[in-house]
Amino acid sequence: MRTLTSANSTFILNIPGVFPIPVPVQGYSTDDAFAVEPFDTAEAYMGVDGRMSAGYTPNVKKLTVTLQADSPSLEIFDAWKGAQDSAREVFLCDATIVIPAISKTYNLVKGVLNNTSTMPDAKKTLQAVKYVITFESIEPALIAA
Repeated sequence: MRTLTSANSTFILNIPGVFPIPVPVQGYSTDDAFAVEPFDTAEAYMGVDGRMSAGYTPNVKKLTVTLQADSPSLEIFDAWKGAQDSAREVFLCDATIVIPAISKTYNLVKGVLNNTSTMPDAKKTLQAVKYVITFESIEPALIAA
């Protein structure tokens, strides 16, 4: 029987210019782990005569990763950002997300860290930290059940 849990999902980042081996992402936020922003797959226009024209358009895919303030994976993102700041270059990554509940693996290709927080917000408790990675593609694939 399938469930809707995301608790048993895994997320592995491969950032060759920063880490010699792929690294697991751990310590997700209570209500958010990772989410892909919706994106357009086509442009459509309506002419003044009421006739629509449309065409396919490729787009980047943005993945937001939300980590608890005490996540051990904050160090991964800090090191990645630090490497980019030092080199004044981007360091590309690939990622794999496995979600057993729906028997899916997602391959995320050619990503760049393009939005970060430098520290968690300090409220009653320290708040979760968000990172945005923009990928060239995110492709689903079936995994063995």
